[in-house]
Amino acid sequence: MINSEPSTKASDKSLEAMRHFSEQYAKRTGTFFCSESSVTAVVIEGLAKHKDDLGAPLCPCRHYEDKEAEVNAAYWNCPCVPMRERKECHCMLFLTPENDFAGEKQEISMEAIKEVRDSMG
Repeated sequence: MINSEPSTKASDKSLEAMRHFSEQYAKRTGTFFCSESSVTAVVIEGLAKHKDDLGAPLCPCRHYEDKEAEVNAAYWNCPCVPMRERKECHCMLFLTPENDFAGEKQEISMEAIKEVRDSMG
């Protein structure tokens, strides 16, 4: 059966790609995921959905007048310029150890991401 409705969920392929990228980037930059794992899951899902829809992991935590133009500008494509330059992550995906919301994890399972996604309907 072919579903002509656009999916509201990210593809498993993009979700796994963004999960893997997030883990590797956190380890490489010495940052940590939020102590509340549902924040991490929602942000990774949002990045993966943008990757599916727009071809790039545009920051899911900002409002854009024109998402296509923002993707082309690349400023807010993850990791965004503020993150690369100053380790400032608006989404709270990559947090420095001194941040009050930083957890101790740099990994999250696909199961954990899907569990949060499915609980949100």
